[in-house]
Order: sequence, then structure tokens, then C-alpha cells
Amino acid sequence: MIRFLSRCLGLVVLAGGFVGAVYDGARSIANNAVRLTSVSDLLFALFKDKASALQNSVEALAPWLWQILVLPLTLAPIALVGLTLGAVLLWLGQPAREPIGFLSRP
Repeated sequence: MIRFLSRCLGLVVLAGGFVGAVYDGARSIANNAVRLTSVSDLLFALFKDKASALQNSVEALAPWLWQILVLPLTLAPIALVGLTLGAVLLWLGQPAREPIGFLSRP
């Protein structure tokens, strides 16, 4: 059941990453320059009020955590994050491999 959910979620996230790549490609062609949508742009578009509260809450917890871990993740292109996360979820959801060299019958 977990493998099925991992594969389904992986395919959805992979499709979202592909859509992000197509969107960035179309924007780049229209602007005659490379335009990439970052994770922070998507977060600000979806959650306008909560995005700034996230930064304040993480900095209140540990100021170094925002600078070292969260800020580089929010500056990453959303297509790259979606494609990578989808591929990892698909890899985690694959069925177990048959062992080589073992007899299946006595």
C-alpha cells in the first residue's frame, strides 16, 4: 500500500515538475531570456500571508537553519525540485527485486 501511494505521488509530482519546466520554457521563449520559477515564487503565489510567517517562525527557532538549509531550497527552480522529488518517490515505490542465486523450489 505504501509503495502504491509512493508511486502515485511520485507520478503526480513528476508531472508537476514537467509542467513547471514547460511553463519556464514558454516564459523564457516569450521574454528572450532564461526565466526560472523558484520555490519561493510558488510559495508566495499560493500562500501569500503564510510565506513570510514561515521565515519568521524558522528564524525564531534557529537562525542558522534559515541561512543554511531553507533559503537555498527556496531559491531552487521548481521544475528541478519537482522532477527530482518525483524520481525519488518513484524509486522508493518500486517493487523489491528477486534475489539472484536462490532456488525457488526445494
